[in-house]
Amino acid sequence: MSLGPATRTVTADHENAGYRRLFDGDGLTFGTGFPLTDNRESRPPVDRELELAAHAESVGFDGLWARDVPLYWPRFGDAGQTFDVWPWLSQVAARTDDIALGTASVVLPLRHPLNVAKSAATVDRLSEGRLVLGIATGDRDPEFDAFGVDREDRGARFREAVDLMRTVWREDFPEAEGRWGELDGGLDLVPEPTTGTVPLLPTGHARQEVEWIAEHGDGWLFYHLPESTLETYLDDWRAAAGEKPYAMAVQTELADDPEAGPEHVHQGYRAGTAWFREYFRRLEELGVDHVLVSPAGENPEADLRRFAEDVIDRL
Repeated sequence: MSLGPATRTVTADHENAGYRRLFDGDGLTFGTGFPLTDNRESRPPVDRELELAAHAESVGFDGLWARDVPLYWPRFGDAGQTFDVWPWLSQVAARTDDIALGTASVVLPLRHPLNVAKSAATVDRLSEGRLVLGIATGDRDPEFDAFGVDREDRGARFREAVDLMRTVWREDFPEAEGRWGELDGGLDLVPEPTTGTVPLLPTGHARQEVEWIAEHGDGWLFYHLPESTLETYLDDWRAAAGEKPYAMAVQTELADDPEAGPEHVHQGYRAGTAWFREYFRRLEELGVDHVLVSPAGENPEADLRRFAEDVIDRL
């Protein structure tokens, strides 16, 4: 892939309002993900989801994260928030004020990078700079056949997409080419994002080496790991990326008893709020910067408030 010289003058190149909300503070920040009504296999109630998004912001969460699930695969058992991430986050932006809006994560090999670049810049502009773009290579095998993409090619497609998106965000009328097509300098992407580039958080390993993620990402978004494994990952990340932020997702099911000890669940724990406070203190000490949690259960409004008051506020 050939890239032309950068021409836009930028200051804080990737640090838009959403990125600063998640990563500029001294302590650990918290986000939560859609669907907040915990309806994962069919269309969630739109008005209720948007009410809960505003509620999460009001009680103190710093981020709202939407998943990119192009096609529903029942064996996987999860349709995300059902709606496509771009119109969905535009709706959320209109119902909230300052909270960061994240993708967790856009599957780059299944989308044309020019479309992703335009959609992301659009949401970033409409939300006044609140978009943080988690990006991934995808893990639902049938989707690759449906889109005519070779699964073994996704790592290379991912790298090309990142290069192209950075180029069209940062340059006016760029020249670039790759398997996605060619730009000859006669076309420009509009709108521009609010900063030089929308911040990018590669998710998991994305079929790349840690050094590549450290160089090309603005942070790293990872899955839940046991604390001993997490410590090793963070050591490797700091060695490669310096102070670039590390974010992670943790399944957080709240037990009725605030003093209840932990039970392992998929990608996290079921526990009382007292145990979660100590757990997140340890994560903060290890160097985690942001956590995507999932406390909303059968009574999502009360659960979000309880987590905010008994965990976030008391940290």
